[in-house]
Amino acid sequence: MELNGVHASPVSDNALQILQERYLLKDLLDNCLESPGEMFMRVAKWVAKAEEKWGDLSLVKKWTMEFNNAMVSLKFLPNSPTLMNAGRKKGQLSACFVLPVEDSLPDIFSTLKLMAMIQQKGGGTGFNFSHLRPEKANLKNTGGWASGPIGFMKIFDAASGQIKQAGRRRGANMGILDIDHPDIELFISCKRNFTSLKNFNISVGVTDKFMLAVERKKDWFLTHPQSHEIVKTVNASDLWRNIAQNAWDCGDPGVVFLDTINRQNPLLSLGKIEATNPCGEVPLLPFEACNLGSINLSKFVSRKKVDWEALMKMVHLAIRFLDDIIEVNYYLQSEVKDISLANRKIGLGVMGWADMLVKLNIPYDSNEAVELASQIMKFIRDNSREASTNLAKERGCFPNWPKSNHFPHRPLRNATLNSIAPTGSISIIADTSSSIEPFFALAFQRKNVLNNHSLISINNQFLDFLYENQYPVTEILEKVLANGSTQDVKILPPEIRRIYKISEEISPEWHLKHQAAFQKYIDNAVSKTINLPESSTVEEVEKTFFHAWKLQTKGITIFRNVKGMKKVIEKGITVEHNGCRICVR
Repeated sequence: MELNGVHASPVSDNALQILQERYLLKDLLDNCLESPGEMFMRVAKWVAKAEEKWGDLSLVKKWTMEFNNAMVSLKFLPNSPTLMNAGRKKGQLSACFVLPVEDSLPDIFSTLKLMAMIQQKGGGTGFNFSHLRPEKANLKNTGGWASGPIGFMKIFDAASGQIKQAGRRRGANMGILDIDHPDIELFISCKRNFTSLKNFNISVGVTDKFMLAVERKKDWFLTHPQSHEIVKTVNASDLWRNIAQNAWDCGDPGVVFLDTINRQNPLLSLGKIEATNPCGEVPLLPFEACNLGSINLSKFVSRKKVDWEALMKMVHLAIRFLDDIIEVNYYLQSEVKDISLANRKIGLGVMGWADMLVKLNIPYDSNEAVELASQIMKFIRDNSREASTNLAKERGCFPNWPKSNHFPHRPLRNATLNSIAPTGSISIIADTSSSIEPFFALAFQRKNVLNNHSLISINNQFLDFLYENQYPVTEILEKVLANGSTQDVKILPPEIRRIYKISEEISPEWHLKHQAAFQKYIDNAVSKTINLPESSTVEEVEKTFFHAWKLQTKGITIFRNVKGMKKVIEKGITVEHNGCRICVR
């Protein structure tokens, strides 16, 4: 594969399209100035520049090659802003930010301005709007009425809609409102019409106290955020059912378990965490930023066994890479720079989990898979800690270490180390399954990802299996292309169909077991969407949310696959798709 006459790294056709559209450097006429391989080298060189601070140029050269090899082999990739912006003037490399929203017009619009600057450079932003007084509250200074959290969220949403991140994609936000805010009932249903807050994921900030009230069918008090006076009394179970009902209807809101997050907050002395990044995998303090990267687990299977030695080496390399990013990053505002350097939070996670399981012949909905998930993540966590401790010995602990719960027994370079991101774009680049999700489908199309065009995908492992075992490929693909599933392909043995189950064919229980298994060994959080079939009930959603709290996950999102609902990803592919014929080898 070549681009501009330069041999590119071995990426798939879909990956090349994504890279050309969003990631590769371009001239003023929109012509690509680099190949994927040159992009990886650009990133490697820029990140390895950090090594100058602790060594000579030979060290920079060594780590440039190590970083480049990790990316070119598609065994590890950093978050999108790093791939897009490393080496650019004022290149913002962090993906995740949380910004404060205080109850004054100057503070609100100061945050809005910073949000716009962050999203312009490719970052995503999270907010908790619970400090804002409720809608129609009296404004004593002006004699007017408050717009309320949702009113200001619409302003933030409109701004995000006009900003293309790094000139290449729309802004992403997380909006959280606490369960005791007077506007919580309005918030829960604010996306039900599918037209509002299109640039926001929304989640309800839930506490243990509320969950106990639900469990015991108690009353729940909605209180004014400034006066703390009780504004309204509701039934906790009814409010909980309302959350589940709206999630069942439209996928929003999700739930964030704030007490679970803060029990594991390593810097609780600096304040409680109130918000996360847009997909929920990184809970952050106000103004904090975090750099993410993901190891492609599908590359660490050898002879149907996990290659633990190679995985260990990649974890140590990735932790060094992410810590180096903090040094060469560009920070848009002093508050962001100060707290990011003081805490040095990073989030190393994984992608390719479903592909790894298939290579090991392990069904996703099995105890064996869940046990391996725990084993894999514990291994990554332990080696992440070891790598960060080694860096602390070389470079010093993060400055706020004495204020953290790591002090004095665990010297670390970074306050947090691991998170599981959704890996939407980078899993396409790596040509692997996203995050820790099961396969969405064996054949599917991503809609409106490239200038309103769609990308089609067929699972390569499944195709290879069919060819290697001499199955009638055309006959089988006819069914799989129709709905993305093997469950009606009776020519395939039941054990094969089970290994290739797709997301909505796996019960919520198994989704949650995987999420909890990974979360147990992660100091940040897990971004996980539970895709439910259309036949799922509100009661099942309610039960799933409640079980997530019991399992001590930090948040949960569900999406019910409803026919006719506008979606960015659809199961199945027509044989003729946008004029591009799907070829069978």
